[in-house]
Amino acid sequence: MKTIEIEDDLYHYIATQTRQIGESASDILRRLLLGEQVTSQTSAADVKPETVDVEPVKPAVTLETSNTGTVFDLVSRQDLQAESSVVGRFLYLLSVLARVHKKQFSKVLEIKGRNRLYFATTAEALSEAGSSTNPKQIPNTSFWVITNSNTTRKKMMLTETAVKLGYSENDAERIRDLL
Repeated sequence: MKTIEIEDDLYHYIATQTRQIGESASDILRRLLLGEQVTSQTSAADVKPETVDVEPVKPAVTLETSNTGTVFDLVSRQDLQAESSVVGRFLYLLSVLARVHKKQFSKVLEIKGRNRLYFATTAEALSEAGSSTNPKQIPNTSFWVITNSNTTRKKMMLTETAVKLGYSENDAERIRDLL
């Protein structure tokens, strides 16, 4: 398998073409470029380039300017499995939610426990609000989250985040179950 680097807008476009959770980038590209008949079990050697009709790719719509996508458009099983810890998966899912709902993501600041903050814009704010919070920055955002809570609490935080961002209870549970 080869690794290629692509720009963010192209990655977002590929991710928005996902038809099912867990579909790999290779499967998506194979489907888009080589047609529906080619599956992930088909190797590159099985495809005869002279018989393939390639449709032009539509220009990418970046998620920063569009709130029409959902987290399910971007979450990849491969990326989740690459995160070896619950904290890594938690941060990854929050990062994807932030990317999809960039303009609304600040609503997470409203999510709090009885005696502690869960989200803040600085690590210091979380540290001051409780002992041993182990704040970590949500990747590619200016938001911080506590990470020393148990998995059940992290799932609750993901569920509340999804609901605040407009997901139905069922979809919020699906997001929670990705953790």
